[in-house]
Amino acid sequence: MIMENSTIIYGVKVKNNSFSLKKRFQSFRYAFNGLRVLFRFEHNSRVYLLCAISVVALGFILHISIPEWLAILILTGMVFILEIINSSIEHLADFVSPGYSEKIKIVKDLAAAAVLVAAIVSVITGLIIFVPKIF
Repeated sequence: MIMENSTIIYGVKVKNNSFSLKKRFQSFRYAFNGLRVLFRFEHNSRVYLLCAISVVALGFILHISIPEWLAILILTGMVFILEIINSSIEHLADFVSPGYSEKIKIVKDLAAAAVLVAAIVSVITGLIIFVPKIF
């Protein structure tokens, strides 16, 4: 039997959610809580935050152009987004498989590699933007 406010999609009962401003504001609270968890418990995120603040300060000091600002903002956002995804994958993997698992290790290593690649690209881009202005 299907309840009035639910429907079945692909054999799974799904609650029909109507739009609610209260629910939208609640979703923002969850998202900000996620940021709080990120900066409180994920040590690398604090390193990235310090780097981001330093790069923004250097950008103001050296008067970088709008396209350079866009590159800095996009890459900084990309590093944080990938760090959030990496942390989510690690927590989920630890929950699903609390013991050691070679397959889980590979998943976690791949997620960490994504953050590393983004960080390397960000550093290279920063060098391209800032080194000519400094020297």
